[in-house]
Amino acid sequence: MSLSLPSSLSVSSPRQLLELPPEESLPLGPLLGDTAVIQGDTALITRPWSPARRPEVDGVRKALQDLGLRIVEMGDENATLDGTDVLFTGREFFVGLSKWTNHRGAEIVADTFRDFAVSTVPVSSPSHLRGLCGMGGPRTVVAGSSEAAQKAVRAMAVLTDHPYASLTLPDDAAADCLFLRPGLPGVPPFLLHRGGGDLPNSQEALQKLSDVTLVPVSCSELEKAGAGLSSLCLVLSTRPHS
Repeated sequence: MSLSLPSSLSVSSPRQLLELPPEESLPLGPLLGDTAVIQGDTALITRPWSPARRPEVDGVRKALQDLGLRIVEMGDENATLDGTDVLFTGREFFVGLSKWTNHRGAEIVADTFRDFAVSTVPVSSPSHLRGLCGMGGPRTVVAGSSEAAQKAVRAMAVLTDHPYASLTLPDDAAADCLFLRPGLPGVPPFLLHRGGGDLPNSQEALQKLSDVTLVPVSCSELEKAGAGLSSLCLVLSTRPHS
């Protein structure tokens, strides 16, 4: 299986892939993972730190509305939030406080998803939280080996009440992976991760994850711009309405 999104935007669920047409006036439009935080049937439309990126949310908002999701807007002009600073573990949310996401943005995540604990994690590098760590399985956090990534994981371990296992990867970029449950009887969960011969040391380390099916994917030219898998798609955990 391969994934190549240089010319389109995608919103995905385990049973459906929706591609949105590119907007030529929005050069960072393919990074739609920053435009929304989705859990269940609720989609929080983010407020990107860069004013130039804020028009990117319009097309995503309409697509999610058409799918029947409940839309929550960020009306506070003091709030900034990029979706790739938000890591959902299946049990709780961690929100990275970074160049792109501030405390007020994290507070709105907590207000929106009140059924889950929401904790903030300082990000001490020019990266989003999900550029440093991600979920490698239902109870496993994967993280890069840099000091920034390890610092984030240590902070998460202090903040959580859940016993996550952890796996350190040689490359931070490899930790930006997508753990997905197909939602079909008898079909095991799988992990989308950077492949195509890229980051070979981390690919070898990922083989230690025995409870998922590993699926290497390629993001083509967008990888050269620093785009991770989490920035190129939105995953719906509920089946969209037809």
